[in-house]
Amino acid sequence: MSFEQPNNCVTAETLCLAEPSCSATYQILQNCSQHLSKNSYIFLHHEAKNRCTEAQIKMRNSHFQHCKCHQHAQKKEDRCLQIYWAVHSTLTQGSSNACLFAANVCQLDHKCMRQRSQYAQACGTGYPCDQRICHRSLRHFFEKVGVDFTKRLLFCPCQDESCGERRWKTIVPDCSFLSSIKPNCLFLLEACLKDNVCRSRLAGFQEKCKSLQTFTDGCSALNYAACLQAYMKMIGTPLTPNYVSNSSTEITLWCSCTNSGNNKEDCDQIFNLFSRNKCLSKSILNMNIRANTHSDWPSGSFVAPHRRMELESRLVG
Repeated sequence: MSFEQPNNCVTAETLCLAEPSCSATYQILQNCSQHLSKNSYIFLHHEAKNRCTEAQIKMRNSHFQHCKCHQHAQKKEDRCLQIYWAVHSTLTQGSSNACLFAANVCQLDHKCMRQRSQYAQACGTGYPCDQRICHRSLRHFFEKVGVDFTKRLLFCPCQDESCGERRWKTIVPDCSFLSSIKPNCLFLLEACLKDNVCRSRLAGFQEKCKSLQTFTDGCSALNYAACLQAYMKMIGTPLTPNYVSNSSTEITLWCSCTNSGNNKEDCDQIFNLFSRNKCLSKSILNMNIRANTHSDWPSGSFVAPHRRMELESRLVG
C-alpha cells in the first residue's frame, strides 16, 4: 500500500501548503499547537485564541477533513499522527477541565504522544496482561517524558465523575493496578523489597513525603515538588498507587489487610502509605490550586490510552 494516498494526512499537508490561503491558515494552527505544547496557550489573548479556533475549524473542512494514517515507515507514520492530532485536538474555550487540557498538551508533543502510546500498548496487550512489562513501560514514560507533561496528566484536578474516571485510567489500571484478587498489602511490600528499583524508590518516597509534627500540613511547602516526583516514581513498581474517586487526595494501593493476623498493624501501615499521607495530600492539593488559578484552560478531546489505541487502529489502515 502506497503511503502517499489522497486521504493520507501527510499528503493532505502537502496539498494544503501548495495553496496560499490554506497554507496561511495551517501556519496559524501550527503556531497555536506550539503554544499548547509549551503550556503557554492559556496566556494567549482572547482574540488570539479565537484565531486558533477559527483556523482549526477551517483546517477540519479542508484537505485534512477525512485524512488517515497508513502503515508504512515508522517516521512517516509518526509524522502523520502528529499532523492528525494537531488538526483534530480541540482548542475551543469554555471549559476548566485541566485533565482534558493535559491530554491535549501530550498529544501535541511528539515525545509525550509516542511514549504514552507505547505504555498504553504494553499495558493493553493480552488478557491477562503482563504486569511486569506494563510496569516497566510506565516507569519508562515517567523517566523519559518531561515533568511538565507527566505532572499535568497525573495531578490534574477533577470536579466530576467522568473526569475522575479519565484520570484513574491514565496508568491503564486494568493491568498496572488491578488484579483478580486483592493481595495482602504485606505481599506487595515483600515484592517491592525484593526489587532493587522499588526498594530504592520506596525509601525515597518515605523520605520526601515524610509527615512532620512541626508542620500542620504534614511537611514544608519546599517539599511539595520533591514529594510529587517521589510519588510518580512509585508508579510502575509493585507498590503502584492510583486514585479511587474524583477526589485528588483519595489515593490507595490495590491490596487489603484481611487475615493479616499478628501482622495487621504492619499491614495497615503499608495500606495507608498513600491514603493517609498528609504531606502527599497537601502537595497534590497545592498542585491543584495552581492549576485552578488558570480559569481559562482550553478544553479538548481527551483520548484515554486504551481508546487512543482503538482510534489510531482506525486511522492507521
